[in-house]
Amino acid sequence: MKVLAIDPGYDRLGIAVVEGDPSRPTLLWSDCVIPDKGDHEKRLARVSLAVAEAIRDYAPDLLAIETLFFGINKKTALGVAEARGAILAAAGTAAVPVREYSPQQIKLAVAGHGGADKTAVAHMIPRLLSLPEKKRLDDELDAIAIGITALAAGRLQY
Repeated sequence: MKVLAIDPGYDRLGIAVVEGDPSRPTLLWSDCVIPDKGDHEKRLARVSLAVAEAIRDYAPDLLAIETLFFGINKKTALGVAEARGAILAAAGTAAVPVREYSPQQIKLAVAGHGGADKTAVAHMIPRLLSLPEKKRLDDELDAIAIGITALAAGRLQY
């Protein structure tokens, strides 16, 4: 199974493509898309375009995305919700099925504990798959973790 994994964001979009068996996942590609500051519509269009390009380039079987988390900052949550809408629209246009995973599910799948912190998850990712040398932002690592989670969950769903 090939998974396009997305850590949704308005300011930064983590995106990764993973495939294979959950016990031996392979990272095909990952990036962190940072839309230019400015027009709201152009930022959302950039998010949608990045997802559409990844779908076109990698033909995933599934798009995996983190569920929306409502924290203290409602303005940030609204921006992420709108970015999720742009992502889901791109997936729908390409007829790619979508699965959502909570932060706790992702932490459990990657670090073995649903209450793990971001550092523990980031520390486990290179132990689970081979990562080419490259500086990665947290959003990109989160997308890789979401992809690993989808592979693990896919074994149970398919």
